[in-house]
Amino acid sequence: MIIRTFGWSFGVTALGLVAALALGGPGALALVAILAVLEISLSFDNAVVNARVIERMSRFWQRMFLTAGIVIAVFGMRLAFPLLIVGVTAHLSPGEAIGLALNDPAEYGRRLHEAHPLIAAFGGMFLLMIFLDFVFEEREFAWLAWLERPLAKIGKLDQLSVVVALAVLLSATSVAASEPDGVLGAGVLGIVTYLLVNSLGKLFEAGGTDEDDGGVGAPGDGAGGSVGGSAARKVGDAVGRAGFFLFLYLEVLDASFSFDGVVGAFAISDDLLVIALGLGIGAMYIRSLTIFLVRRGTLNEYVYLEHGAHWAIGVLAAIMLIGLGHDVPEIVTGLIGLAFIGTAMLSSTLRNRRVAGAAGDVRDHAHGTVLAGAPASSADPVGTLKTGTPGRN
Repeated sequence: MIIRTFGWSFGVTALGLVAALALGGPGALALVAILAVLEISLSFDNAVVNARVIERMSRFWQRMFLTAGIVIAVFGMRLAFPLLIVGVTAHLSPGEAIGLALNDPAEYGRRLHEAHPLIAAFGGMFLLMIFLDFVFEEREFAWLAWLERPLAKIGKLDQLSVVVALAVLLSATSVAASEPDGVLGAGVLGIVTYLLVNSLGKLFEAGGTDEDDGGVGAPGDGAGGSVGGSAARKVGDAVGRAGFFLFLYLEVLDASFSFDGVVGAFAISDDLLVIALGLGIGAMYIRSLTIFLVRRGTLNEYVYLEHGAHWAIGVLAAIMLIGLGHDVPEIVTGLIGLAFIGTAMLSSTLRNRRVAGAAGDVRDHAHGTVLAGAPASSADPVGTLKTGTPGRN
């Protein structure tokens, strides 16, 4: 299971470290390793949320997530997108932005840091919408029950998450942003992107279910079952579109998590290739970890893990919005996320032990009841099994 799931990650790690050693010696190798660890620590909660979405995708789209998705994540979100941001904010052509990144990485990093408020507003609002939609929905289990249950009750108000997100954006923009108009626009775009991608994914998932006439198949296995002729093609098309929008949702989610990591990476190194190698290795492990969680059924076993991940996402969104006016070290973000995940894992383990203990007590009680109702026999002539006390009826 480990080799099959993480094999590509191990291979990419080896190649990346060898490339770093060849390009810049032991110093570059150490920087790549540090950046990879930083990326994993910042995005571990991303893997947990990804896993819940991946469960609803077919094997084909899971493979796409690990193949085409990793190309988009590394070269698109961690290389091309920052170049695009710098080009737009600094009024540079794509060629000039690339030249700046390669020939004057320190200036490129400075320009990217200047664009950080726009990046943080977009990513922060996208992540905040994920968090709010989670806590405003009633769920079978509640981790922080004293807080989650009241939030789920008030979450019955229609579009409450959008109202709260807009209120938070307006407050953060007025208090922390030096360029409120641009930040406000970027934040609204983050909310709209979430609503659009999430709604389209749900729309096509619902379309696939309706056309399936009774729900052939289960979440995560594509169309499933056996249906005839054109019906099968319709189901496949609907699942394909739903899978595509879930895939798109995951890529935007990954981008939202990676923005701060890309900006923060320039505090560690200004070498674009070193940054790409380190963040690329980290991104690969997050993808593999997502698949591992799905195949092991970890989220079903540790029922509070998803809750911990979403609370970590809520804190990350808050940190990104605080970052509109203040610098927050990436190590703080990473440690907070790991603390939520670790605490949720511990809570889930303790819950599982309580449930197992209660189930054992029920079995013992049932076993005792069966024995108490058993008739006396030649092996038990005085009715010991019937009452549990020798010689008494």
